[in-house]
Amino acid sequence: MRFHALACDYDGTLAHDSCVDLITLAALDRFRATGRKLILVTGRELHELLQAYPEADRCDWIVAENGALLYRPATREEKLLGPALPESFVQRVRAGGVTPLSIGRVILATRQPHESSLLGLIRELGLELHVVFNKGAVMVLPAGVNKATGLSAALKLAGLSPHEVVGVGDAENDHAFLSMCECAVAVANALPAIKDHADLITNGDHGAGVVELIDDIIRTDLSRSENRLTRHHLVLGHDLQNHSVHLPPYAPNVLIAGPSGSGKSSAAASLLDRLSEKKYQFCIIDPEGDYQSLAGAVTLGDSERGAGIAEVLQVLGDENQNVVVNLVGLPIADRPPFFLGLLARLQEMRVRCGRPHWLVVDEAHHLLPPSWEPGALALSQELNRTLFITVHPDQISPAVLASVGIIIAVGAKPAETIGQFCRAGHIPVPQMRTTSLEAGEVMIWGHTTEQGPVLVRITPSKVERRRHTRKYAEGELPAERSFFFRGPDGKLNLRAQNFVLFLQMADGIDDETWLHHLHQHDYSRWIRERIKDDALAAEVEGVERQWNIDAAKSRTMIREAIERHYTLPAAAASPGEPPARPES
Repeated sequence: MRFHALACDYDGTLAHDSCVDLITLAALDRFRATGRKLILVTGRELHELLQAYPEADRCDWIVAENGALLYRPATREEKLLGPALPESFVQRVRAGGVTPLSIGRVILATRQPHESSLLGLIRELGLELHVVFNKGAVMVLPAGVNKATGLSAALKLAGLSPHEVVGVGDAENDHAFLSMCECAVAVANALPAIKDHADLITNGDHGAGVVELIDDIIRTDLSRSENRLTRHHLVLGHDLQNHSVHLPPYAPNVLIAGPSGSGKSSAAASLLDRLSEKKYQFCIIDPEGDYQSLAGAVTLGDSERGAGIAEVLQVLGDENQNVVVNLVGLPIADRPPFFLGLLARLQEMRVRCGRPHWLVVDEAHHLLPPSWEPGALALSQELNRTLFITVHPDQISPAVLASVGIIIAVGAKPAETIGQFCRAGHIPVPQMRTTSLEAGEVMIWGHTTEQGPVLVRITPSKVERRRHTRKYAEGELPAERSFFFRGPDGKLNLRAQNFVLFLQMADGIDDETWLHHLHQHDYSRWIRERIKDDALAAEVEGVERQWNIDAAKSRTMIREAIERHYTLPAAAASPGEPPARPES
């Protein structure tokens, strides 16, 4: 199960003219019968909602007052999520004769056109409040309180993350909570601005649209709409035509394979970075302690002791925590059975709350050897959203290989690696040209698709970028990756094999030579194609596009851009600046 909850607006979405019809109520019952959670997210005050919607006990949680109040129908528990509005403000609004006027536990609500007087009063009193609109309704709330913050509070108590949620709404005040959901849906009667930002739009309006959505979730888990749920796709890198290569976050299992020292760790680190950026939770099984100091993850176990299954599950209970399970402290013979025991518990957790989103199994040939033969149920339920990393694809269980949908081959002979995978998994070997990969390049093949293997320059991980910073700053790049100042007539041949020399030469060459390369965009082209740093290249290209910029200013701007991305040694200090003083 991918989607574990539905977050639904009330007026204009679930309800039509303040009422929910019987067909929609029956759909809500079907939805909850699957074990999924229903969260109502409304701008209404709680007492007003309960009067209009006596069937509210169908909801697991209700976020009322546009995110300011959380209510649990099963226990009648209420929790304020924001401070009450200042009494001075409320009194001035009342004295101003604003009608209609409703004042809740936190929210103050009226109708247009009173927004102008409310904004003026907020400025006059110097208050940190904000005004929210909802199809003619005008609401005032404390700063930072909205439907998204209210939904976040409900999800935390429910043990879910936004990645397990489908959100559906129709009006301006739904933007915040819809944007945080894995899938944002607009009913057919929604405002155009909501439809423009939605992943899906229902054919039906109001409750009929919600019924349509619920039935699709129950039948397919929205799997037929994957090609439209692209907001959270992971950018792995770029192909030879500089097109982005994406991996859906709920993609088939992935195998990274290649010889030792060929870049498997770099490819895995890049994928882990993308998962972290999108806040997908991962759990790494680390047999050799290679991820001991991974930033953004809690490491459990060390060389002295193995991790415990209970502590792994406890840390993963926090949606914001990733885990590295270090197996070095376990005897080698004990590692496979420990992993299989943990795998069973992780699957139970995934059934309950959808996390961890990804499981990473390093040295998979040790933990899942050919002798491992799971039952069909275990295979279908446990081996999903998993990244396997190995030197030897042919030394992994055939059942595991059968679950792999995407292979990332690294090293000098990617075609041989893909061929090895295919022969071990009894898969036809694809047509591919023999090629040798450069550092940072991989060959990616989704063997269940019609497309053949694609050569991709992967986006370096943060760790990899730090590792290469010194090389690009002061190392010895080969001639084909160096920059050459040649000038307009080709009379010069000054080679800069790193950024230090590039900046030194930039300060020493004549303005005509500098501007010649600037106007031809040679600097950004070198950085993009030879240094492989798209972010820095984009900044430098921005300088190059300023048609009337002079040599001195452009030199300064490009220097500053390089120094923002790369820590240069004192030898590259700008002219007139003293070298950095060594640390004592």
